[in-house]
Amino acid sequence: MKTYLEKARELPIAVKADVLIAGGGPAGVGAAIGAAKAGAGKILLLENANALGGVATAGMMSHWGGFSNGTELRNIQERSAKLLDCPEGKPDRWSAIHHETLKNVLMDYLDELGVQFQFDTLVADSIVEDGRVRGVITESKSGREAVMADVVIDCTGDGDVAARSGVEFELGRREDHLCQPMTLMFRIGGVDYSRAIFPHSFETLVDVPAGEIQALGRQFLPFPAGHVLLYPTRLPGEICVNMTNAIHADGTDVRSLTQAEITCRRQIPKIISFLRKYAPGYEHCYWVTSASLLGVRETRHFKTLQELSAEDILEGKLFPDWISTGNGFNFDIHHVNGAGLDPNGAQKTFKSKGFYSIPAGCCIPKKTDGLLLAGRCIGGSHKAHSNFRIMSVCFGIGQGAGVMAAKTVQAGCSVRSVDIKAVQQELMRQGIPDHN
Repeated sequence: MKTYLEKARELPIAVKADVLIAGGGPAGVGAAIGAAKAGAGKILLLENANALGGVATAGMMSHWGGFSNGTELRNIQERSAKLLDCPEGKPDRWSAIHHETLKNVLMDYLDELGVQFQFDTLVADSIVEDGRVRGVITESKSGREAVMADVVIDCTGDGDVAARSGVEFELGRREDHLCQPMTLMFRIGGVDYSRAIFPHSFETLVDVPAGEIQALGRQFLPFPAGHVLLYPTRLPGEICVNMTNAIHADGTDVRSLTQAEITCRRQIPKIISFLRKYAPGYEHCYWVTSASLLGVRETRHFKTLQELSAEDILEGKLFPDWISTGNGFNFDIHHVNGAGLDPNGAQKTFKSKGFYSIPAGCCIPKKTDGLLLAGRCIGGSHKAHSNFRIMSVCFGIGQGAGVMAAKTVQAGCSVRSVDIKAVQQELMRQGIPDHN
């Protein structure tokens, strides 16, 4: 690739924050809540989209999956239910997300907590001095600006701040660097709920007049699509569809991302035709809307002080330096070469000895200071990542990282020397029970 030498220029320092959070998805929101409740001082959250929530809102994810200890996520769900006037005690259906309501709930809650946030802002680069991240460079309608901070939390999913700070990483699974497929979520209307089927996992087999629905999907949907995942929503007659599939894509490359978007969008009309023909209750369904954010499941795995393994999850390991507890899901590895569950995944067959915790070391880069990772980009293997990437777990990791950042600022120390006992005491005060 040819190069162009960009002229050096002075950038205005737009903000100086105590804690800077890059990315406003579940991990970023969790980080903002944790930091604010711990009294971090000035907190600024930067988000590239026009709302908070990430894959939970702009990505149009159907529901909150998985488990993680704490009261904050439940509080958010209850706030959403109240706005939607759901019956008391029934705040959701399969934890279904009403995307537009959730955008406002998250915005209003962070505003109440005194968190500053800025939309339509891309984190373009990192500011690193003497091995320590001092801030980031942003691109927006206001031009190119610098934002400085005592501690930066990378909640971008792909770990863009960490990568631009020189933190080492591996892309995808270790042996061949392939990543889980990408999906563009979409919603359909006109579904007869009284007759509709709701296969909610790759291994949910449903007999329909023409045969078994997953087998029909593999036979008639355009490759690499081929599985049938359909989820109820809070809206009458509407269904959230998780069936588009783009394999061998690199979420850190814009050209690869563009091709994945094209692939998924072209699959949608064919998926709707398939559902009309084979799925009871879907005979008159129609396309309502699609996500504005492509669902990227996996990209960079960073080199951190500790790395979570699949064995840690299976053992339900309880780390003494935990910053998130009560985490649980399965090995939800979407097939890297096609549709359905990858041979290395486990859903119905998944068995663990209990819920697991996330250690602080998974959030701390091996060499770079002033930076914490939160969400799916923390240190962990490809298989472990398929479990902790779920939104509820990412939220909990974010909350833990937010408290770590607050305690780091308050103590005037480095992120790697923060008092973990003080972090844990604050997390317990915020409603996260000690696993001991």
